Amino acid sequence: MKQKAIYFLLIILLSLSLISCSDDPANSITIQNNADLGVQLNFRGTLTDIIVPGGSVVLTDILQGEYEYETIFQVPANATYDASESCAGTFILKAGTKIQIVYVSVYDGTNYSITASITTSDNLSEDGILPDPIGP
Repeated sequence: MKQKAIYFLLIILLSLSLISCSDDPANSITIQNNADLGVQLNFRGTLTDIIVPGGSVVLTDILQGEYEYETIFQVPANATYDASESCAGTFILKAGTKIQIVYVSVYDGTNYSITASITTSDNLSEDGILPDPIGP
C-alpha cells in the first residue's frame, strides 16, 4: 500500500512539473510578394513558392536559431536583372520572433530590379546593437 501511494505521489509530481513546462513562443515568417513576377524563398532546405504577385505565405513552427535564406525570382524574357543584398542573408530567430518580408520590383523595359524589405519584431537595442532612442 505504501508503494502504491509513493508511485501515485510521483505521478502527480511529474504531471505538475510537465504542466508547468511550456514551449517557447512560436517564431514565424510572413512573405508578401508585391513584385511583378513570381518569387520563391529557399529557406531551411525547402523552396517556398509565392508565385502569384500579390500572394503571401506564412511559415510557422520555426525553432530558434540562425538560418540562411536566398530568393529565387522570375525575370522577364531578354531582360537584365539585379537583386538587392537583402534578397539573401541570415535570419536570427529568438523566442517569439516575427519576420516580415515584402518583395517589390521595378521593370523599365530592359532591366528588372527586385528588392526584399525585411523587418523583425525583435528589439535590436536589447543586446547593445542599437542605442535606445528613448533612454538616456
